[in-house]
Amino acid sequence: MVDVPALVEQAREGRPRAVARLISLVEGASPQLRDVMAALAPLTGGAYVVGLTGSPGVGKSTSTSALVSAYRRAGKRVGVLAVDPSSPFSGGALLGDRVRMSDHASDPGVYIRSMATRGHLGGLAWAAPQAIRVLDAAGCDVILVETVGVGQSEVEIASQADTSVVLLAPGMGDGIQAAKAGILEIGDVYVVNKADRDGADATARELNHMLGLGEARGPGDWRPPIVKTVAARGEGTDELVEALEKHRAWMEERGVLTDRRTARAAREVETIAVTALRERIADLHGDRRLTALAERIVGGSLDPYAAADELVAGLTERA
Repeated sequence: MVDVPALVEQAREGRPRAVARLISLVEGASPQLRDVMAALAPLTGGAYVVGLTGSPGVGKSTSTSALVSAYRRAGKRVGVLAVDPSSPFSGGALLGDRVRMSDHASDPGVYIRSMATRGHLGGLAWAAPQAIRVLDAAGCDVILVETVGVGQSEVEIASQADTSVVLLAPGMGDGIQAAKAGILEIGDVYVVNKADRDGADATARELNHMLGLGEARGPGDWRPPIVKTVAARGEGTDELVEALEKHRAWMEERGVLTDRRTARAAREVETIAVTALRERIADLHGDRRLTALAERIVGGSLDPYAAADELVAGLTERA
């Protein structure tokens, strides 16, 4: 058994091994996970969570590394969650983002954790919300969450970050086509990376046009800015940080930040509750009550929705 209070105290002191152990408890769904979350709850709420997403090859890891450098220059403690896709065959992951951010590996003010999706859809690992809580409680001022390379519908990062950054790059075919629909609706800040390539200005113009076709914005509403960067050389990173800070200030001024975090917590509670119900239902396989409901459906005396209502009522009574 792990001494949770001692581990949390060590994490607050900035000890990387303690932070790593806490996140491992989260990823492994440890029996002590409830104790960990209870201990962390009073210590969270201070970190600014920035999500970075975009298609494969746009430079998410390089941009994340550049942001780490910029925030460190400003004296901020930075946590990074870099999510990598899992192999559908072995379940393993390359975790290559850690290789790209090796420049920060020896910096005690930076904590980098690679996480595998383990088959979870949406561009994030299933344990990401709790891992964010760990880094928040460990005293990180800024938490950068880098998703796997995503397409049009993997937009879960918008529900986990305070500010969502969508990256595009010229020279990758029709960049807007690749990132349209859902992913063009979640961005608070848009970045055209690799802006030293031909077509960067055209990509920015087309993106600006697409955003103009979106929902109408009134006076005072946030209009996502478009920032051009060359992350590999650190160019445009200061402008990106400025855009992020402006969005944060706008959210704080209008109460949007609190609303987003409340919605995030509600989704987290819902996910935990649904997971618990699924586990209980799984325990019923082979149980006579479930078989009896199925037999009534086959016999025509009960429909599947009414059967599900009876099942949920029974589970609730047992709780």
